[in-house]
Parts: sequence; structure tokens; C-alpha cells
Amino acid sequence: MVGASIDMAFALAFLVALAVTALIVRFGGRHGHLNDHDLTGPQKMHVRAVPRVGGAAIFAGIACAVAVIARGHPGTSHEMTVLLACALPTFVAGLVEDVTKKVPPRWRLVITAVSAVLALCFLGAMIDRTDVAALDWLVVWPAEAAALTLFVVTGVTNAINLIDGFNGLASMSTVMMLLGLAFVASRVGDDFIGVLALLTAAATMGFFLLNYPRGHIFLGDGGAYFLGFVLVELSVLLLQRHPRVSPMFPLLLCGYPIFETVFTMYRRRFLQRTATGLPDARHLHHLVYRRLTRASDVHQRARLNSRTSPYLWALGLVAIVPAVCFWDDTNALLIGVLSFMLVYVLAYWLLARSEASRGTVLVASSAPLPEAEHPGQVAGT
Repeated sequence: MVGASIDMAFALAFLVALAVTALIVRFGGRHGHLNDHDLTGPQKMHVRAVPRVGGAAIFAGIACAVAVIARGHPGTSHEMTVLLACALPTFVAGLVEDVTKKVPPRWRLVITAVSAVLALCFLGAMIDRTDVAALDWLVVWPAEAAALTLFVVTGVTNAINLIDGFNGLASMSTVMMLLGLAFVASRVGDDFIGVLALLTAAATMGFFLLNYPRGHIFLGDGGAYFLGFVLVELSVLLLQRHPRVSPMFPLLLCGYPIFETVFTMYRRRFLQRTATGLPDARHLHHLVYRRLTRASDVHQRARLNSRTSPYLWALGLVAIVPAVCFWDDTNALLIGVLSFMLVYVLAYWLLARSEASRGTVLVASSAPLPEAEHPGQVAGT
């Protein structure tokens, strides 16, 4: 699908998101409830109160762009509108948490599952195949396929939130994954998925310009959940609508946030013998940050924060590039998944070993689990 309305929509998504982000940054100080004032936690990496509702700007940019598309392409815009409506409960739950700090993690998880059910009912977004003989039993019956879909959607949505720990880390990582998704959508001729992925990437870049490198605004729970939900639902729809696309494609495409989540659960449960929900500062991005500098001056945090994310973007590309190259080859993608896991574990081991050799003491916070991690702070989910 081409045309002036589409080109205008991409520009509008970017410009509206950028403008709304700038307004939030400019006037956020007048509304203290929009800012993250907690600067004392062991996971915090910012030194001043910063607005944490950047997701509102991204949502506004996409919504305006879809409205423009509706004028020339009502069919495609209808599907986009339905998906945005399905994402709305997840987005609002995260945004309310950003403003009030009073939405428990379990309720955000439940509401994300509700959004997934809505997408399943109104768009048919369900994982109904794996293309791997050993896993086919997971989708034999519709109820099993629906349960797997809910598990995957809620898991990936929260995985994006999990990597949201430094300026630009989650937002740029998501942009790269969306671009990979849009490329494959173009190969199979799916305008809806391709255009919405690009619109989301464009709006996210509007936010990114004020989030990185100085962290003038945070993505927040609303933004992280919303981006994660759109990314995973578009991936599920791509598989459901196009049998040529291997189910292993989105698994490798989102390899970094997915494996970060799985490895974190394993590390806490089996290596550290702690509860999987206990926050800590032992994620890979924390290790990279501490490896970059041994300085303890709190005023160095902003600069060092921005230096951390590019290393993790590069790690994400280790998964994204082969996923895009072999999007229809299940065997090659499986090799890619295993290779990425090996690279991740090796990187983690080397950094942890280096840290241990310096005698660094890692302290896990005993505070309640903050399900979200925000750009500009290192949270411990």
C-alpha cells in the first residue's frame, strides 16, 4: 500500500509523538504526579525527577497517523483501530501505574491478558502452529492454542518492560524489532502489519529523541506495555495470516527481551536461590553499566547511563539480523535461537566473572517488586 496518505501518516506519527513528548518534558515539572521522584533506590540511575509518561506521546502519534490513513484506506485503518482498541486496557493500566504508583503487578498482568483475549476475539490473533514436531502438542486443541497465545502475549509484553532499564534501551530495541517485522510483512504483502509496525517505530523515534541520551523523559509502564503488546500481537497475526512465516521468526526476532526474562527467572530461582520476583541489579544491562565505569559519583549516572544502551542494542541485533535473513526457514531460525542463547550466557558469564574478580558486592533490594523498569533508571525486575 503506497500513497501520499501513508507517507503523511509516517511523518505525522513521528512529529506528533515528538511534539507531545516535548510538551510533557516542558510542563511535566508543574504536575509532580507525572514525575518519578524516587531517586534513592538502589536501582535508580537518574539524579532528578523526570516525567515517566512517555507512552502517552507514542500512543498519540500512532492514533493521529491511523486517523490520516482512515481517509484513504478505511479497510486497513479499521484493523489498526481495532488493535489499538485491544491494546488500550494494557496501555491505560500502565499509564495509571505511572501516575499513581498504585496498580499492583498482578493486576497489570491480568489486564494484559484481557487485551490479548480481545485481540484473539476481534482479530483472530492466535498461535495455531509451531512448525516444530516436538512442540506441536501445544496447539493441537483450540483451548491449548488460546492458552499458549495468552502466555506468549503477556510474557513478551512484560519482557519489553523488563529491559526498560536505561535511556533508550527498550525504545530503540523495540524500534529495531518493529523494523524487522515490517520487512517480513512487506515480503508477504501484508499492508496492515507492515504499516502499523512502521507507524509504531516512527512514533517511538519521536519519543526517543528526548529520551536518549539525556533521559529528559521515561517510557514508563504505559509505554513499555503498549509497545510490547503491539509488537507481540503483530507477530502473532503475521504467523496466523501467513503460513510461509516460521513461528521461530518472532521468537528469534525478540530474542533479547525474551531470553533476558527467561534467564532472569532461572538465575534467581536456581543460581541465587531467591524468589523469581525479588528485584535486583544483576541484569545483563546492569553488568554492562558497571563494567563501563567504576566511578561512584552520582553525577556521572546520566552520562554512563547513555553509554550502556548501545551495547545492548548490538546484542539485540545478534538476534534480529538472522531472524530477518531466515524468516521462513525454521531450522536456520532454531540454530539462530540456540546461538543467541549461547552468546547471551557467555556475555553474562564474562561480565559477572570480571565483576566478581573486582570484589564488587551486588545488593538485592528487599523492596516490593516494581514490575516496570524505566529508561533512565535501573530497576530490578
